[in-house]
Amino acid sequence: MRFNLNCGVDSGCFRGWRRACAAAVLMSMAFLVQPATSEAADESEIGGVPIVIGNPEAERKPVPDIDTSEMSRNEPEPLSDGRPRERGGRRPVFQSLPLLSVSVEGNSEVNKDYILSVVTSKVGSPMDQNRLGKDADAIFELGFFSTVDYRIVDESGGSNVIFTVVENPSIEDIKFFGNEIYSSDTLKEICFTKPGMIFNRVFFRNDLQRVKEKYQQDGYVMARVNDVQIEGTVVNVYISEPKLGEIIIQGNKRTKTYVIERQLSVKEGDFFNATRLRYTLSKLQGSGYFEDVNVGFEPAESPEIINLILTVVEAKTGRIGISVGYGTQSGFSGGLSYNDSNWGGRGERFGIGFDLGDREQYWLTLEQPYMDHKVFAWKVGAYKRAWDDLAYYDDDAYQFDYNEDREGVYIGAGRKFSERSKFSWYLTTEWQNVDIAPQEGASPTQPQLEEMESGRNFMITGRITRDNMDPYTSYPKGDVEAINVEKGMEALNSDWSYWKYWLELRYYVSLSMLTEMFERNFTVDDIPPILAARLIAGDADGYLPWAVDYTIGGDNTLRGYKDKRFRGDQIFLFNAEMRLPVHKSASLVLFYDTGKVWDSYRGEDFDFGDLAESYGMGVRVRTPLGNLRLDFAQGDEESRVHFGFGEMF
Repeated sequence: MRFNLNCGVDSGCFRGWRRACAAAVLMSMAFLVQPATSEAADESEIGGVPIVIGNPEAERKPVPDIDTSEMSRNEPEPLSDGRPRERGGRRPVFQSLPLLSVSVEGNSEVNKDYILSVVTSKVGSPMDQNRLGKDADAIFELGFFSTVDYRIVDESGGSNVIFTVVENPSIEDIKFFGNEIYSSDTLKEICFTKPGMIFNRVFFRNDLQRVKEKYQQDGYVMARVNDVQIEGTVVNVYISEPKLGEIIIQGNKRTKTYVIERQLSVKEGDFFNATRLRYTLSKLQGSGYFEDVNVGFEPAESPEIINLILTVVEAKTGRIGISVGYGTQSGFSGGLSYNDSNWGGRGERFGIGFDLGDREQYWLTLEQPYMDHKVFAWKVGAYKRAWDDLAYYDDDAYQFDYNEDREGVYIGAGRKFSERSKFSWYLTTEWQNVDIAPQEGASPTQPQLEEMESGRNFMITGRITRDNMDPYTSYPKGDVEAINVEKGMEALNSDWSYWKYWLELRYYVSLSMLTEMFERNFTVDDIPPILAARLIAGDADGYLPWAVDYTIGGDNTLRGYKDKRFRGDQIFLFNAEMRLPVHKSASLVLFYDTGKVWDSYRGEDFDFGDLAESYGMGVRVRTPLGNLRLDFAQGDEESRVHFGFGEMF
């Protein structure tokens, strides 16, 4: 026995399907299944594909008409000898005699009671052929039968109804064709229908729905079941998995095409995946190079291929910054800078500028931040800093102020270990000239002067990073872990040799559960409340010069304390922030900082019971000049106000 369940699709239908796919992907990335058409009079659909296995209405024989023209409606017809006929003889059509029995025949595997459970015609009830027809339909809808019929056998005092069924064959195998994304074994595991079971249209319809949902959940929204054919005892399922053809990028006048292409999470020949496409669009939008990114589709020669069109609208990436600020350590300051995040349309970051005041500094940087397993990220730069009124502490007691001048140049490069790896490495070489001097009027001791040693430093810093951040959200989400090793070398007239190594962890998680907890929506402009945390722990091998000591204190490490309040060769620092958006351009921050630096050469040991602490709140305001940061912190020694740009981490 062979049942063909073919789905014919002409070219016009397919073009319409593709247009529908494009619209659906753009609006909701909904799972699309192409409905097939069939000329069969009675059919059942499985996963959008019509399956014709028998007909519940096939050859149902009506009860023959009975001639009642010469019969009394109330009295039985008399016998030939004139005697009256007793009731139970020939039935007048106007009477509604009861059902004497309801039974099933033709079933061998399907339980009789299970079949009769859907029959509403019961023994003792009046016979109703409309109801019997509906009962036959209900039996057919159980899915186990290719045909369902019934017949009526009249007896004295009523009628017997017998439903006759023809069971579907037992399934020996389910075969999938056209599937490359998932193996046939994977798809079979999804199906409830197994070899040895009687084929059931209803069960298999649900099986194909589960197959569809598997593709949908993984982003393959254009995959569909094209056809289902039952040949004897084998079910053949034909699946279509469309692929991407040509990817056309248009609208970019300044940005190089390769800069866009390297951000794509999809490429030619890939199976179409709406999740990866959505990630790509978010990544391009988040790069800052474009005001808008749109996606469209074009038909290809093969119906299994879809061409993708990306249209971008470029944004202005160069910005001039003018800053005027006040810091508790630096006093009043001002500066001018120019930054371009897409320098030359190559995705490079260029920056030049200066700040004046007690924290005077000048800088020039050029960086290519993108990296993968083939493309190197790199950076070069130079800087000069002159910091005045830094405080010298001895045994946590203030001694005097000093000034520190530092100038240097650096160059670095790195890349990922493999194409899909979250791990990367980065190597930076830096040369510094450091000049440290007590302020006029200070009275340092000779050991203190020797400790505040000026000199030249040539160092190489290596970093291995595991980046588990979600690159496609407009807010930080995920975690980053980095191991850093720094080696000071007595080369190029350098004065110091040392080893430093430290671990840095950063963690960001959405606090969307606050909405349910407080029954209030805390999400603003798609940005939810965020819990952010950072931990830094480090040590050193050998004597660390004053110029390269670990230091904490100030607006970027331990708020509520003076800049570089603690210094030494061992460090522990923990920062936690709850970032609550209150406006699309402003947010409120609650924070807690704790940490300390110990100097082992002074006999100090790493001690968690000796940590300094601070807590407070701050505000963040997004402006054309950058993200302004203002923090009010209460430390163990005093309260301080910190002003700066950008998040602390």
